[in-house]
Amino acid sequence: MHKGFSSMEIVKRDFDKAAATWDEEPRRLKLVSDVADSIPENIKLSPDMDVLDFGCGTGLLTLKLQPFVRSVTGVDSSQGMLDVLKSKAERLGAANVIALLRDLDKDDVLDGGYHLVTSCMTLHHVKDTDGLIKALYKITLPDGYIAIADLDLDDGRFHDDSAGVFHNGFNRTMLQQIFIESGFVEVNCRTASSIIKPTSDGGTREFTIFLMTGRRSD
Repeated sequence: MHKGFSSMEIVKRDFDKAAATWDEEPRRLKLVSDVADSIPENIKLSPDMDVLDFGCGTGLLTLKLQPFVRSVTGVDSSQGMLDVLKSKAERLGAANVIALLRDLDKDDVLDGGYHLVTSCMTLHHVKDTDGLIKALYKITLPDGYIAIADLDLDDGRFHDDSAGVFHNGFNRTMLQQIFIESGFVEVNCRTASSIIKPTSDGGTREFTIFLMTGRRSD
């Protein structure tokens, strides 16, 4: 579907390996919880909504949205991550959760129609930002919404391992323009979370995570 996702295969193998302990990082749990709290402050969730969570990983966001909507489809390129999501969904009895393996680097396509498309901390791992937002627009139903959470510009200091990281955070104004050019309207952005991490110089730094939302009008 979209070309040029070089090194995505490396990222997928790393995520497969990391899946078993992915949920053990307290900062990650806090971040996702903050994002999950921010989404309904901007978009009304309802029991008749079908949601797609792109780059869902182990389903941290997927499973927080699940109780409030009709269905959530978690999409990821890592089978290891999806296996953890499926295991958690089974334990919770969350029959409305679907785990779907899709690798855009292998020309897999995103299809279907969703009332809400979400993604949390995945966009910086995707080389073709414009192409992905356009693809997400196509699967968003008319009057449906998109909600993307990711890093503000971070000078490359957020990740200890930069393998598979194509963007050192995002300029909000530039990303908002991509949303608009892809067809979304009512594009808004707010700070959803902040976390403090150690840096390579021995200090610490606060990193902020935004939530950008938009609506498909046609």
